[in-house]
Amino acid sequence: MTDPNTAAFDKARTGLWTSLQKHLTAVYGAEKTFLAATAFVEAFPFALHAASEEQQAKYAVARSGLRDLYTDETAQLDTLVKAIRTKGYSEDQKKQLYLLILGYMDIAASVFELLITHVPSKQPEDEELAATVAKFERVRKFARLNVKGISGLLG
Repeated sequence: MTDPNTAAFDKARTGLWTSLQKHLTAVYGAEKTFLAATAFVEAFPFALHAASEEQQAKYAVARSGLRDLYTDETAQLDTLVKAIRTKGYSEDQKKQLYLLILGYMDIAASVFELLITHVPSKQPEDEELAATVAKFERVRKFARLNVKGISGLLG
């Protein structure tokens, strides 16, 4: 007979995997939209004033959508990595969940990096984006720390 803790963990791992796949679909959709909105650009940073009004509007909407997704994803990941610590899973099981999250975060980070690289030459300071970038990195470091463990830091 299966250990109830193992069955609960298997269900949680499968649910996390399914959820992360859905989140990746949203991230890739936002990436596609953002890249389409910057297709008129030959090099970054670019002169926004050289774009037509329609191109500027598409860029602003796509950038806002990607930034909002970044903020939302970061908040959800923050909650998720903290919740894993409180579960009654074994340390190895928790590490498996953190590794799934870290894999997702690495992929998502490559998309969210577009908010930093694909910008106009005169981009106003975006404090919300700066806060999200910092929080995303804190969440990633927290997950990595939980994979590595305290013994990994001391050894």
